[in-house]
Formats: sequence, C-alpha cells, structure tokens
Amino acid sequence: MLDDDGNMVQQSQTLWSCVFKRWFDVAGSLILLTAVSPVLLVAALLIKLTSAGPILFTQDRAGKDGLAFRVLKLRTMRGSRKPDPKELVPLDHPEITGVGRIFRRLKIDELPQLINVLKGDMSLVGPRPTLLDQAEAYDGFRRTRLLLRPGATGLAQVNCSAQVSWDERILYDVVYVSRCSFWLDVTIFFRTIFVLVLGEQRMTRPFSKTPYARLIEIPEDYFNSSD
Repeated sequence: MLDDDGNMVQQSQTLWSCVFKRWFDVAGSLILLTAVSPVLLVAALLIKLTSAGPILFTQDRAGKDGLAFRVLKLRTMRGSRKPDPKELVPLDHPEITGVGRIFRRLKIDELPQLINVLKGDMSLVGPRPTLLDQAEAYDGFRRTRLLLRPGATGLAQVNCSAQVSWDERILYDVVYVSRCSFWLDVTIFFRTIFVLVLGEQRMTRPFSKTPYARLIEIPEDYFNSSD
C-alpha cells in the first residue's frame, strides 16, 4: 500500500495472516468464551448492582478496510455519561465507576469482544478498532492499519498505555500489519498476560526506543499531519 509520499508499506502475505489466522480466531474465541463465561456473568451482575445503565457499551468502529461494525464492551463508566470520541480516558478518570476501574485494569471490559472475533468483525490479535471519523481522516500511511481485522489485543496494547497518543500507537499497528506472523501473535498474546499482571504503565515505552522503530519508515511530517 502507498502512503501519501508514495512510499510502499507492505502488508504481510504469510499463510498465517491470509488463511490460518482466521481459523485460529474461531477456535480460540470459542474456547475463551466458554472459559470466561462465569467471569462475564459475575461482571454483568456487578455492573447492574453498582450503577444505573446498560451492561454493555456498544459503539460503531472501523474494521478491516474501514468497514463499520459494532464493537462490544462491558460498561465501565457512568450510564449517564455521553462519550467524547477524542478524549483519552486514564484509569483515574472521574466518570469511571468503582468496578469499572477494576474491569479496565484487568481488561475484563474487553471480554465481550470475543463475540466480535467469533463473528469475524475482529481478530484475537491486531490493531485496535478505531472510531469511524478517525479512520475516514487517515492518510495513506495510517490507513495501513485497516488492512487487517482489528484485534482484541495488539502490538500497541502490549507496549503502550491508554494515555499514549493515537499517533504513537498507530506506528505499532503499521509494524504489525507489515510483520504479522504466528510467532508475533504468540508473543503479543503472552505479553498481554504480563500487562494484565504488571499493569500497562510498566510496559509502556516510546516507539522510538523499541526494536520496531527500525522496521518502518515514518513519513517526515507524520506527527504534524494528524488532526
């Protein structure tokens, strides 16, 4: 795929990314949904007992090739709150409920996305799904992250916190799309476990300080070209 400067950003064309990844997603999401169903039931009960509002939070997001789908999450913020699409929401945000803070810290709020994976909207590993208006504003370089299904976890999520800018996170996504492989997915999966145990702040590091930085050529005006 060409970016705005005419540079080629290559999408991974391995058998894993083109064929076997989807098979793994179906089998993996079925197994994980069965395993975490008691957790989902308890979480749903806690949400209903501790705050007014729906159990699930749903929102239209951009999937593969920018096509819209409805992402599923457990609600972690007050039911009366109107979400701000451009707002970064740290764990200490005042609108996050008490149980919601725990769910976010342990990523329990993301578990319903296993249903999205099973349906084919998402993958177990990939770039996180973004808002439709953000995707529509992407330049050619940023649109690279839309070449694969979005993931329940991804390379950015095991290297960044939610407070890191989208521009920084997108760099990890572009690397992932160009290097997607079985071993990279396995690495991300196990690093996700470390994030759950240690917390995302301990795993956060600037993209420029990682070995991934040498794998892509960042356009010169990249950090000045976003909204």
